[in-house]
Amino acid sequence: MKQYIELDKLLKSINKKSYPAYKSLKGDYQFEGYILDICHVQGDPFAAPSKLSVCVKKAQAGFPEEYYSTGYRKTALADYLARQFGRAVQKYSFQAEGSGKSGLLNVSRCGQEVLERTAVEIDNGNILVRFEAGFPAFGRTINAEGLRKILFNYLPEIVSQSLYYKNLNHAKVKSVIELSEDQHVLREEIQKRHLIAFVANGSVLPRESGISQKPMADAVVFKSPESMEVEIELPYKGKIKGMGIPEGITLVVGGGYHGKSTLLKALEQGIYQHIAGDGREYVATSETAAKIRAEDGRAVSHVDISPFINNLPNEKNTVDFSTEDASGSTSQAANVAEAVCAGAKVLLIDEDTCATNFMVRDALMQEVVSGEHEPITPFTMQAREMYEKYGISVILVAGSSGSYFHIADKVIQMDNYHAYDITDKVQQVLKGRENQYQEHMDAPVSAGVLFNGSRRMLETRKADRKKGQIKIKQSGKDSFSIGKETVDLKYVEQLIDYEQVTTLSYCLKALIEQMETRKTDAVSTVDRLWAQIQAKGLKSLCPGSYLPVSMAQVRRQDIFACLDRYRGIK
Repeated sequence: MKQYIELDKLLKSINKKSYPAYKSLKGDYQFEGYILDICHVQGDPFAAPSKLSVCVKKAQAGFPEEYYSTGYRKTALADYLARQFGRAVQKYSFQAEGSGKSGLLNVSRCGQEVLERTAVEIDNGNILVRFEAGFPAFGRTINAEGLRKILFNYLPEIVSQSLYYKNLNHAKVKSVIELSEDQHVLREEIQKRHLIAFVANGSVLPRESGISQKPMADAVVFKSPESMEVEIELPYKGKIKGMGIPEGITLVVGGGYHGKSTLLKALEQGIYQHIAGDGREYVATSETAAKIRAEDGRAVSHVDISPFINNLPNEKNTVDFSTEDASGSTSQAANVAEAVCAGAKVLLIDEDTCATNFMVRDALMQEVVSGEHEPITPFTMQAREMYEKYGISVILVAGSSGSYFHIADKVIQMDNYHAYDITDKVQQVLKGRENQYQEHMDAPVSAGVLFNGSRRMLETRKADRKKGQIKIKQSGKDSFSIGKETVDLKYVEQLIDYEQVTTLSYCLKALIEQMETRKTDAVSTVDRLWAQIQAKGLKSLCPGSYLPVSMAQVRRQDIFACLDRYRGIK
């Protein structure tokens, strides 16, 4: 390993040379208190920034061992350090003059959620931070003095401010770890109590705006209906009360703009931990929960949708259904089947984003258009069997049809953002009307095929390569291209960070490399990849001397959702 003095000499020797001379800087350099690794140097000042990392050894970092003694504590501490490093970096970004991206300093931008990221790794107390820097140049002539300012003036200050425990607010760091412990215990507790979700009293569910995930100022805070209120004791927060949603089918109703979708959105994001001050710190949902919606135009490959759609006029096979352009009902049927096969035990559904004919068909419509003329078996006819026989719970937001009441175990009414348990009232209204809806409740096809059907054997077309490698290009949070195919993820609504999409692009690349030569069991292949990520981390998706991208954690369900939307499946 070289000393920082040697880096200084190298910088002086290449000053005002052509930009490619920067590549001579690659390597590790020992600075006082940390090691700088110049992993990859950009080709010119207008290209993607150079990749660097700093490693602070355990003794210098000085964090108490109990702060990273478990996986969830380690993730919380790493998230906090990424935020601290990011704040420090912002003060110095673009302080060096030059063309293009000269002087840029960048690290992962964390949102309201706490995610495992490759940006910050903690290994036995050693801290590694990966970041980007735009090496300065005037035109394509090296501005070595500008880079010297970044590496010798700015970076030591950034590291000192953000990665040394002695320089951080100890009480704040401690509170981050304690919150992670409380959130972990909360999830364990709701699982023990057979709840699928919990919303603490005092939670702030509305967001600041459609483009901001920060809590809305002066919002109505959440209060549980008394009949659904449960008390949970946490290690540091102590006793908290809130609404516990039990396993089964829960209906959320109410007038427009009264908070139904806001509650569901909070439950969608309840699969993640949230930072202090977010308002949803103590909102927790089953980690397998999947948001289901219609997705017109999506590709579907070899999915059994027969529990919902049968006897199509064109005699198209719905047991092994494929299409390049799914309708609203067929796309939603595929989304349900795929989510269940991916291990989802909770389905989250908002009527506003559903295909109406997939969700419900009332008694009058059944009288006018008899079952033999309708290929769709509505979701309401299958939901009860899905729960009672296979343990798939549902939380459904609805406001247009009373037919949903007949399948509900719990009914929550949202009124001006206040929640009321109206289950007893609904049951009173339904008394004497059971026979009226009996035909409506009898599904012609068992939902069991969703679980008992043969595993999907998939084979992908050979992906286009550049210099022997499958090329990946990301387009923000909604999509990426792999080879010449675009994977559209904008309706996989529980993805909240562009770095998750990056992770999924590399997951899909790994899957394609295994599936493009022969038919492969999709479940087993995804499970092997998932086991690899669990054992070796996200960085195992990018073997090599450096990570060319930043990645954030995803779920097994997200990997399936990505594969299912790949149009390159034969």
